Amino acid sequence: MAESDSSPSLNWNAVKLFAMDVDGVLTDGSLYVSSDGAESKRFSIIDGLGLVMLREAGVAVAWISGRGSEATSRRAEELKIEYVVQGRKDKAEALAALLDEIGLKPEHAVYMGDDIIDTGAIELAGIGVAVPEAQPEPLAAADYITTRSGGSGAVREVCNHILAARSQ
Repeated sequence: MAESDSSPSLNWNAVKLFAMDVDGVLTDGSLYVSSDGAESKRFSIIDGLGLVMLREAGVAVAWISGRGSEATSRRAEELKIEYVVQGRKDKAEALAALLDEIGLKPEHAVYMGDDIIDTGAIELAGIGVAVPEAQPEPLAAADYITTRSGGSGAVREVCNHILAARSQ
């Protein structure tokens, strides 16, 4: 059952990796394609600052996206996101490989998603998170459901929980 706040039953202090989907989590899930085929996405500035603060506090950040996108790559470069995995439909497998690569256990990870392909990663992570507009499967699997929507501060909400736990 998902928590609606930063309940003490969630061990935010153990988090060493915050991994997340991109579309629908870091963005509102919309994809803008112009007549010349150029793609654009809207990312939240407050989410970006939260990720920078996490990185500066020593928490690794990873983006695991089911589709490749130049807009995602550019935003990741701007924010200096260390781990960017694109074009992976099996998010649990991608998260497990990443945890192995950086030498962490699942209980040290938060994974945040919004669609059915995120469900396995949400279940694998020590803290699984979904945005409120997520599909039923990730919502049912999540330990925590954000109050803010994807692309509108949901990522920052999780960053704030992790940072607050580290400052106690």
